[in-house]
Amino acid sequence: MTVPARPAPLFADIDDVANKLAETGYLPDTATATAVFLADQLGKPLLVEGPAGVGKTELARAVAQATGSGLVRLQCYEGVDEARALYEWNHAKQILRIQAGSAGLAGSAGGGDWDATRDDVFSEEFLLSRPLLTAIRRTEPTVLLIDETDKADIEIEGLLLEVLSDFAVTVPELGTITAERAPFVLLTSNATRELSEALKRRCLFLHIDFPDADLERRILLSRVPELPEHLAAELVRIIGVLRGMQLKKSPSVAETIDWGRTVLALGMDTIDDATIAATLGVVLKHQSDQIKASGELRLN
Repeated sequence: MTVPARPAPLFADIDDVANKLAETGYLPDTATATAVFLADQLGKPLLVEGPAGVGKTELARAVAQATGSGLVRLQCYEGVDEARALYEWNHAKQILRIQAGSAGLAGSAGGGDWDATRDDVFSEEFLLSRPLLTAIRRTEPTVLLIDETDKADIEIEGLLLEVLSDFAVTVPELGTITAERAPFVLLTSNATRELSEALKRRCLFLHIDFPDADLERRILLSRVPELPEHLAAELVRIIGVLRGMQLKKSPSVAETIDWGRTVLALGMDTIDDATIAATLGVVLKHQSDQIKASGELRLN
């Protein structure tokens, strides 16, 4: 099997990672910048785990944007299979070709013509690439995002193992397709189930939690620069209080940013109880969470 060429590193050092990601609006902590740098240098997939809304998917987008790479995303879900993740054949087009071939064979004893038709319908022309094969076949710099890996059935991990081990895909009718240029691979997991040890062994691991107040304030100001600093600090403080409650769904960093944009759009210069009550739906999407937060924040 041909080994894919080792691409030139995307980043010069850890500081380069931090600076380039910051230019996209993603402000990484030291652990995140280090993990991205090592994944790039070692050519290893990076498995990023953490609660929903901490910026795992956004990290892949930021790496792609910072390096000018194309982003290919496989969104995992229960029931995702090889046909959705890897490739499938264009059956409708194959049938049309077979019918056309059959018409040409009418009244002919040409068995060889049928053999040619059969071989033809399992050629590149009829192959539909899905995210994994698409990323393998790209010759340009590529970030492959395998999102919410834990939502896929455990059987799909066997498919991922071949891709992550050799950056190759086997199509029985065509042979093994090996990457000319290995992609930067980032897998995300919300830890709803334990991933297999075999898959973990092939990856570097990074756990991301919600940022501390100072980092989240800086993230908010980088994404909503028109927002006054005192409002940013107050919003982040309230978000921290909300995350400390036992809610169905804690506010994500993206929702913090949306809240900042909301306050700015409303022209508010202070965050009072009335403002919080009126805009709570921006950050809390379950009625039970809103009721609980209103009670604990004494907004009623």
